[in-house]
Amino acid sequence: MRAQLAKAFGGVRGIIEAAVPTIAFTLSWITTEDLKTSLIISISLSVVLLLVRVLQRSTPQFVINSLIGIAIGAFFASRTGDAKDYFLPGILYNAGYMVAMLLSIVTRWPVVGFLIGSVTGDPTAWHKDPGVVKLCTRLTWLLMLPCAVRVAVQGPVYLFGGGDEAVAALGLAKIVMGWPLQVAALAAMLWVLGRGRTPIKPPVAPA
Repeated sequence: MRAQLAKAFGGVRGIIEAAVPTIAFTLSWITTEDLKTSLIISISLSVVLLLVRVLQRSTPQFVINSLIGIAIGAFFASRTGDAKDYFLPGILYNAGYMVAMLLSIVTRWPVVGFLIGSVTGDPTAWHKDPGVVKLCTRLTWLLMLPCAVRVAVQGPVYLFGGGDEAVAALGLAKIVMGWPLQVAALAAMLWVLGRGRTPIKPPVAPA
């Protein structure tokens, strides 16, 4: 299971590749207060990391995902001229996921159930069993928690913070609350699953 989690997150290298551009942007902004320079350094590092992956013929998936996020953040920041906006897409992304998962819980169609359905081949069969719905609801709460924490912490800093302090705080929060929070959530989900057997009721034989 640890090997599967490592593969899913790209291992230590994938985590570092996701963090390096954000660290570079934050440090560059604090040092130079030049938005254009900070964006160029951040994007350039992402492209270099991508080229290294390609040259080594290893999967570029995680670098590409990071590069897309950085490019969107760079677009926001360059349009407004405010370095804080580099982090706005990530906050909105997490807020959107949080709302979607909360709605799935309220309507009793938790997101994790569909993840299970995609593996079993039947996307909705799990919903017929109340025990499975309950379990998937718990797992969806755990999956949603990192998104909620990121929004709760980063949102106020973005809205009310200013200057280098806000950029530094957002950069640090994005790194600390990125993969570490996600790994912790998945570990908690595995712990819940490991407490006992999945409560799937056997089919009732016809009378």
